[in-house]
Amino acid sequence: MLPDRQHRSRRFSRRIRPLPARAADDLRFIRETMERSSAFTAVSGGGQVFLGLTALAAAWFAAHQHASFAWLRIWLGEAVVAIATAFVSMYRKANRRGLPLFSGPGRRVALGLFPPLIAGAFLTFVLFQIGAVSALPATWLLLYGAGILTGGLFSIPIVPVMGGCFMVIGGLAALGPAAWGNWFLAAGFGGLHIVFGSLIARRHGG
Repeated sequence: MLPDRQHRSRRFSRRIRPLPARAADDLRFIRETMERSSAFTAVSGGGQVFLGLTALAAAWFAAHQHASFAWLRIWLGEAVVAIATAFVSMYRKANRRGLPLFSGPGRRVALGLFPPLIAGAFLTFVLFQIGAVSALPATWLLLYGAGILTGGLFSIPIVPVMGGCFMVIGGLAALGPAAWGNWFLAAGFGGLHIVFGSLIARRHGG
């Protein structure tokens, strides 16, 4: 009985020996390929941090404007800077990792993000025309958060969490005093981008 037990032990030890380095590399490549095909990982943490810093600067300048159109012009300028920053930073990260930017998961992220942003652009025009400028901060934060949350479902897990946080701040802006709207924008577009951008850079690189 003892020789049979030793024989089975030797067979078991041979069965669980570590994978050769070549096989481990192949498995790692397969896992990374599956992750790339199912989730958009080109979100740039550094780009998000830079976007947050520009939003804080915009909030400071906007707070010193007395005319509503001047205030709106600063935030619209910030929106242009934010779009350019997001595109360039994601394009550079995608190139470094050899990821497609506008196909597969990237296209699904865009389809989730763009409709709320387009709706926000039209609502900005309508609300300004009727003199409801105080409603813009909540509108922007809620729609941007909704876009990030829905589009982020096809990205890394932290992205939809960020979208949900934007919606929370947008809800607070809708319920809070109108005079605080500019600072809700600073907390959202400035603070949340910096916090989550730092987390993305630390956990997912770039």
